[in-house]
Amino acid sequence: MTTPLSTEGSCSGRVAIVTGAGRGLGAEYARRLARAGAAVVVNDLGVGLDGENDGTAPADAVAAEIRAAGGQAVASGHDISSWKEAEQLVGLAVDTFGDLDVLVNNAGVLRDRTIARMTEAEWDSVIRVHLKGTFATTRHAANHWRERHGERPGRVGRLINTTSVSGLFGNAGQANYSAAKAGIAAMTIVASLELGRYGVTANCVSPGAATRMTAALGGDREPDDPTRSPGFPAAVVEWLASRRSDGVTGRVFLTSGRRLSVAAGWEHGTPATPSEDLTELDATLRGLLAAARPNAGMRG
Repeated sequence: MTTPLSTEGSCSGRVAIVTGAGRGLGAEYARRLARAGAAVVVNDLGVGLDGENDGTAPADAVAAEIRAAGGQAVASGHDISSWKEAEQLVGLAVDTFGDLDVLVNNAGVLRDRTIARMTEAEWDSVIRVHLKGTFATTRHAANHWRERHGERPGRVGRLINTTSVSGLFGNAGQANYSAAKAGIAAMTIVASLELGRYGVTANCVSPGAATRMTAALGGDREPDDPTRSPGFPAAVVEWLASRRSDGVTGRVFLTSGRRLSVAAGWEHGTPATPSEDLTELDATLRGLLAAARPNAGMRG
């Protein structure tokens, strides 16, 4: 049964782009924003986790589902890792719905391999889709928000990027993915510093849910566990997309049905007096290491 869409929801009148929205988390984000009243551009290339075309058009299906429920949606097959196509994606939202309020960067691929075995192509493909793709869409959205800032009284922009516990804490076999996701978290903080002048906030979600990506990693021993529902991260995305999150920027939200938290990030440790003498330096560094808390792990 199709869930009726809201005309007076938390995102009523807002325009959103969701990348990688043909399946999994992205599809749930698109549906959730549509139910909250947003007009949604459902972007998906229709490729497998390995980046190869699988012959499907999942964006069309999700957009059609939203329209059938009474919402507004248009499908997009733009490649976000292409500078020109990322610009065209932003243009599609503006041309179709008149503006852009929310950009949710969710698209991604996996090419897992240990560092000693990873190929250049496996490194480049993951960095291209995750890191360049997030930057390309963000850059063109930022340009739109900058140019339209004076013409958008009362409207606020939302940049919602996707990081991962692999990027925040590291995970063996995922040097490419971890580096890309760490880069996205850092870039989001930079965006929060730069885009505030245009009325835009920038935040990250690190979602945990049962999807085809987690299935590929072999991490879902209980895929039907209700705490693995993508609805939990989608609720956080809706909150960030709405005016309820006014003033919240530069933060990373770890969200699943098992845990909800705000990442603390890197921090300066206990300071000590610098030294160029190796013996003194050795004693100082060992003292600092003994006093420092261990690095956080993926499971907290």
